[in-house]
Amino acid sequence: MKKSYYQKVAFLGILLLILFIFQKYTSREKENFPVTFIAERANTIPLSDFNPNELNDQQWKNLGFSEKQVLTILNYKKIIGGHFTSKEQIKKCYAISKDKFLELEPYILLPANNQEAKAYSFRAPEKKSIIISKRFNPDHLSANDWMQIGFSDKQASAILKYKAYLGGSFISKEKFRECFIINEKNYQILAPYLILPEKTPAQHTEHKLKAKLQPFDPNTLDVNGWLSLGFSQKQAQVIVQYRNKNLNGYFKNSEDLKKCFVISTEKFEELKPYIRINPVNSTENKSRINQEKTDFSIVDLNSITFKQLLEFGLDEKSAGSIIGFRKKLGGFVNKQQILETYNIDKDQVQKLITTCPLNATGIAKYTLVTAPEEWLKGHPYFKYSADKIIFYRISHPDDKKIWSLLKVKPEYEARMKLYLK
Repeated sequence: MKKSYYQKVAFLGILLLILFIFQKYTSREKENFPVTFIAERANTIPLSDFNPNELNDQQWKNLGFSEKQVLTILNYKKIIGGHFTSKEQIKKCYAISKDKFLELEPYILLPANNQEAKAYSFRAPEKKSIIISKRFNPDHLSANDWMQIGFSDKQASAILKYKAYLGGSFISKEKFRECFIINEKNYQILAPYLILPEKTPAQHTEHKLKAKLQPFDPNTLDVNGWLSLGFSQKQAQVIVQYRNKNLNGYFKNSEDLKKCFVISTEKFEELKPYIRINPVNSTENKSRINQEKTDFSIVDLNSITFKQLLEFGLDEKSAGSIIGFRKKLGGFVNKQQILETYNIDKDQVQKLITTCPLNATGIAKYTLVTAPEEWLKGHPYFKYSADKIIFYRISHPDDKKIWSLLKVKPEYEARMKLYLK
């Protein structure tokens, strides 16, 4: 009896020791797991709206993740049921850092959290199907052509940006497939109709890009112009911002261009023979800037233009985000909303809202009972509750009753009431 007892105790002791060693090993492996992201490279693909449930391994890599991080993200997706239902779920994946999540969040086509996901699933939006009937060369398609095939306007724009990033041509089916906005299912539908070689010819991209170089005036190029010269979206934006903000809108000579930190010495030497700075353009630019200085103390934040935001000193990304968010809201009710806009330089925007007045008298406001369906479904503050509001007000045409049935968080209710009578 005693021998049997001691054998059992010894067995339990060995088992506990094995479990303790296993726990130590796995926790150490987790601590050593590299959660830092790949440093941004010159060839980062421009971001646009995407559904994380539709991305394959390569498309996650195109977003800037390492192979190990992609594996972790996909395993995490399996653990939660094989489908991301909200941005909140993605944020909890430990392989995605806080900074990377903030970079991707505006482009993720999912509700913010699980509560909003339930409201969103009340009636899921219908998806467009891809329709194609004949072979085509994707290099020849415009944004409108891609929309007719079945892509949204933002997706069409992203596809064209990706083509510009490749140097103005998709080159091969292999490269076309890497466009992260085109999921695997859609690629399989399109592939038989693509007039492109299956594989990318060796060094084809480099030769093609050099062949497309031609004389240009850096003072007349916009972001798309710099993209066509082989720069990434972010590099192009930095160059334009550097010219407009640091150099008062124009390069005096090629040395000014060389000083821009995103242009490497090799890239500058490649472009140098083609740089043609027109003195007339430089003079006109300088004169125009001096003559058109805006008095921002009288410019209404609900009517300020994209060009005026650039003139104030914001970069194109910040200016575009503010104009886009304002349009979706139907106008800002208070200045705090501007600071809550994604992808902005908050220090510069703080100066802006301190300088400029805000007139909110012309903003359309409704009750929950009278608000148009399109307005509810398109407004950032209402769209995830829109279907419920429309359903509840059929039986309960009373705002107080609808609020009691919605049961939204107090902070969401406060935002919504900014646009209600």
